[in-house]
Amino acid sequence: MPEALRPGSIVRCRNREWVLLPGTDPNVYRLRPLAGSDEDVVLVHRRLAELLGYELPDERVTAAAFPPPSPDQVGDATSCRLLWEAARLTLRDGAAPLRAFGRMSVRPRVYQLAPLLMALRLDPVRLLIADDVGVGKTIEALLIARELWDRQEIRSLAVLCPPYLCEQWEFELATKANLPAVIIRSGTVSTLERRLPPGKSLYQHYPVQVISIDWVKGEKNKYHFLQFCPELVIVDEVHGAAQGNSKGQQERHALLRDLAKGPDRHLILLTATPHSGKPEAFRSLLGLLNPKFDAWDVSNLHEEQRKELALHFVQRTRKDIQQTWEESMVFPRREAMDVTYTLSLPSRKLFEATYEFCAELVGSAKDLVASKQRHHHWAALGLLRCVMSSPAAALAALDARLHSKAKGSPNEEEGEVDWTAYVYETTDALPEDEAPSSALEALEATQPAVSAARAQRLRELARLAIQLQQSGEDNKLERCAEVLRSLLAQGFQPIVWCRYVATAEYVAKELAKRARNWGLGEVQVLALTGRVGDEERRARIAELQPDRPRILVATDCLSEGINLQELFTAVLHYDLPWNPNRLEQREGRVDRYGQRSQVVKAIRFYGADNPVDGAVLKVLIKKADEIRKSLGTHVPIPEETETLLQALLSELFFRRPSSSQLFLFEEDEQVKDFHATWDLLQKREITNRSRFAQRALKPEEVRKELETTDQVLGEPEAVRRFVLEACQRLGLTLKQEPKNPHVFHLVLEENLFQQLPDRIRRVLPTPKRVGKALATWSITFVSPSPEGAEYLGRNHPFVATLAAYLLETALDGQPLLTPQGFPLVARCGALRTRAVDRLTTLLLLRVRYLLELPPKKGGDSSSTLLAEEIMVLGFRHAGPRAADLQWLPQEDALKLFREATPTANIPAGEKRELVEGELALLGFSGGDPAATEAAQLIQKRIEETLEARAKTLEESHKNLRRAVGEHLRGLSLKPHLPPDLLGILVLQPEVQL
Repeated sequence: MPEALRPGSIVRCRNREWVLLPGTDPNVYRLRPLAGSDEDVVLVHRRLAELLGYELPDERVTAAAFPPPSPDQVGDATSCRLLWEAARLTLRDGAAPLRAFGRMSVRPRVYQLAPLLMALRLDPVRLLIADDVGVGKTIEALLIARELWDRQEIRSLAVLCPPYLCEQWEFELATKANLPAVIIRSGTVSTLERRLPPGKSLYQHYPVQVISIDWVKGEKNKYHFLQFCPELVIVDEVHGAAQGNSKGQQERHALLRDLAKGPDRHLILLTATPHSGKPEAFRSLLGLLNPKFDAWDVSNLHEEQRKELALHFVQRTRKDIQQTWEESMVFPRREAMDVTYTLSLPSRKLFEATYEFCAELVGSAKDLVASKQRHHHWAALGLLRCVMSSPAAALAALDARLHSKAKGSPNEEEGEVDWTAYVYETTDALPEDEAPSSALEALEATQPAVSAARAQRLRELARLAIQLQQSGEDNKLERCAEVLRSLLAQGFQPIVWCRYVATAEYVAKELAKRARNWGLGEVQVLALTGRVGDEERRARIAELQPDRPRILVATDCLSEGINLQELFTAVLHYDLPWNPNRLEQREGRVDRYGQRSQVVKAIRFYGADNPVDGAVLKVLIKKADEIRKSLGTHVPIPEETETLLQALLSELFFRRPSSSQLFLFEEDEQVKDFHATWDLLQKREITNRSRFAQRALKPEEVRKELETTDQVLGEPEAVRRFVLEACQRLGLTLKQEPKNPHVFHLVLEENLFQQLPDRIRRVLPTPKRVGKALATWSITFVSPSPEGAEYLGRNHPFVATLAAYLLETALDGQPLLTPQGFPLVARCGALRTRAVDRLTTLLLLRVRYLLELPPKKGGDSSSTLLAEEIMVLGFRHAGPRAADLQWLPQEDALKLFREATPTANIPAGEKRELVEGELALLGFSGGDPAATEAAQLIQKRIEETLEARAKTLEESHKNLRRAVGEHLRGLSLKPHLPPDLLGILVLQPEVQL
């Protein structure tokens, strides 16, 4: 390629100027408009005329120059600063060492950069991120994906996740990382395949994919995916794919094991519960990172093993993040409290009758084989749990049994049915939220001789449940309603967690009736359960009005991976989970990074005289509390089903002489053994957390990388300044919220709205009046955003479109005018000010650098990337000759550009003369030899400054790569000269009389 047309050059094609971008095909030009973005890049074949057999003059790519500023429209300092802000905010390939930030729509916290820096040490990237629930593992993974993409190390990626998280991942990829994705699962495959070009696979054609792991793990879909698997795979909630006993777990793990065999495949695993109390399951996940890790005893590593594993594994508590990584509060304060109720007389009658029936079930199983014993045990626990959940759940279990034919015992081909998911909340998958009627049905096959008598007993229990439901004496429901009313009155928006669908629907219906009389306005009550599809759940949540009080009643179908912190600030556990891991997941829906409220409430709700709750509190919840207080996080319980089953059975049936006795007695051996196992896990967790909290990475060094990036791309405050100033000069009305200075209301006046340019109008909400009031759009520039306000970051469509449009119109010489007739944004400006004592000129430059990267491991060719930044240089006139120009330190020039204020008016004619004179000095007008000499001197000084700046940036790139262990040979960063002169601002000193 000719020197004049090397990457970074300005070229002309199709009657306009472009920036020539680096590319991998030497026969294809990649062209980006001067004020364009990635979406505007076009490809032009260098041999197009030869291929067509005739010349296309408009398609010819020729050398060109950046158009110089014109003095025809001279603005003020504000219009020049808007140009500067717009230019910075349109940068995507920033010159700072971390490239992902130019296209990320969120500004990450310091601690969220640690996994990214870890990933840059690895080739391929093999990383297990096991930070606490709610700290932002999704953002951490997206940062890595975006960085690898922008370094051109990957050109395809897939997210494997449970089906209920597909839409959320699609949303996060598009809105946070600007990586639009397609969802691949049973309901979308046919449509996606119809769009494929001939001979292309789904996984080849769509570069960014979100795939249901349960769809792709099957034999029918698995091998096609493995054949064309993307270069980077992110696996969310990976604990569900650890080696386990269930068929689903085994299939998921087999898929990931085959994925991991690809020697160059990048693999990022995400989970808050990496081992769920099972060392072998934890090792099976580590084995995906490196096969030898599967054989290591993680609780007994020698130092070299620990160092090697620490390269691939990060696990931090919130306490560690807050104390070590962050200078300000990141997470809300969780206020946990216990609230109790007492059983009413109808409730106690139902419980006692059910308890006696269940105790007989357990007792009658002593002489049966182990598999039939488990049928009895799970049936007893399931029925007892339904009855204590709600009369509706009791009826759901009993009615299904009484009005259906017995299914009998499963045959040998089907294997033994595991009733665990219907009763107990496992960690490897979301629990089944239907009532466990099937466990009752299976009893008939274990003891058919007594089935008729049991059916009569069950009918009596159903009668008592109906009486309770009709009596209006459900104290559990009434006490819950009191607590919720109090929470709403305090400004909290609660989620009510229920175990079963029937309970959730019953509670929501009854709460909606009562809420009408609370005097709190129109309270929204929404019930969501496993019977509602994933897309419909999201649609119903999106329909909630943020300015009205609301209650969400949900089962655990929403307790994992779903972000609910934007609408809810409290949780109430209507049914205590029988797994503290699930308790943490539930509370993590609101107590997480991005929560606007400084305080969230977590209420454990249980019966003071309810023996079932008492057993769960004693065996599980209180022990989990002790561990959390000592460690600062939760420790997964030992999920050995038999051990847990025996501990609960012992506490509920084997040691209790009557149904009314409470749990105020010493632990028996079963419970002691269970707690002893848990204690061992706690010690192991303490060891792991201390070893893998990544304290070797220094927060101050990570923070420095963030600040360096801000200098190039613009800090969050720059977005605020730009939007507020641009809107004001466009004539748009912005009103600051009196109660919250971080919130602004943009008035969408219809007449003015219609006068805006089409591109800007399309990214604004459509004006909708509420009564006689003008429509408004509530916005904020801080994250987490206050309730009801939309966060505007540098990549928000409105910010990006506004910045690109203003830059484009300025470069085209047709800038927008303010309602007063002044240029909204201008390339030339002049003002009289006391900030200088001599005539001073500030140059606004866009600088392009070519970043040469070393060959990848095993490769023999380097790659070239484009990097850009906006700089302000300045000089003052100290004499009549060009050699007398005095150059300002860069920080002084930038300070003047940002802060100089006019102290007197300059007539329009004089402004033009000032600008014309400085442009002539720069060599852009006239033929005076002195001007030519000055232009040469100025150009030489600019080149020297940019060469020095390139050296500084190159060293920053090398420092980052040294820190993460990358090799440096062949890395260089060179400025492409000359830079683009975006604009000039002339400062004339005010004459003091």
